[in-house]
Amino acid sequence: MPQTINNAVNRGTVRTIKQRQIHNDKVYEYDQYSYSAEADYQTYLRNRQNCGRRPKWLACDSFINWADKKMLKKGWAPDMVVGRAMKESNFTSDLIPCTSTLYNWIDRGIMKTKNIDLLEKVSRKPRNDSPTHRENRRVLGPSIKERSEKVENRDHFGHWEIDTLLGARAKNDPVLLTLVERKTRFELMLKIDQQSQKYVDQAMKQLYNQLGDQAETIFKTITSDNGSEFAGICEMIKGITDVFFGASLCTL
Repeated sequence: MPQTINNAVNRGTVRTIKQRQIHNDKVYEYDQYSYSAEADYQTYLRNRQNCGRRPKWLACDSFINWADKKMLKKGWAPDMVVGRAMKESNFTSDLIPCTSTLYNWIDRGIMKTKNIDLLEKVSRKPRNDSPTHRENRRVLGPSIKERSEKVENRDHFGHWEIDTLLGARAKNDPVLLTLVERKTRFELMLKIDQQSQKYVDQAMKQLYNQLGDQAETIFKTITSDNGSEFAGICEMIKGITDVFFGASLCTL
């Protein structure tokens, strides 16, 4: 579409100095403007970081750290953590998630607290009477349990979590591929056409090509769930980045 092309040209137009002359102690510069695909792509990435609703947990570092201490050191349950936070007014209401959201953060690996640390949850027996219950889960590569301690404690930069965010309008809506760095919680978002291995592979390949030799330093590990759209990333970036996989429901 003409407007799409026009937007791309505007994003990627850069100024370069064609000629510089000095006359009577004054410097005269003759510049020109030209399109750069690299500048276009980098501008696109920066713009995408500011698009859409950002996850609530990105603004809740203080609550997350406080909640982790209560659950790990004092054995509090998530509902007790939420209730006490509201009662004692340690945090503003917009920083306190509901109990189900806190459980979700634990399941996704946003917290240092793991499901194994929650005595109440570990003691529950899984339901085996459901017709949809499956004993075996799809495994795409090395398990999340094989990650080293330096990945778990969030003290080192370069360990990322990858996921996809779906639109709510139609099945074939564009999808956001998100990469979140565990230490800084910096989030990189890439727009892909569909939630499938083909488009995830294309986006990751393009990203790694753009980074070149820096990719190995920036992406030391990537953790994914066992979604079929991530089936190809382990082989594609083998030798550059270590990839780990959690359960079918993301447990990063």
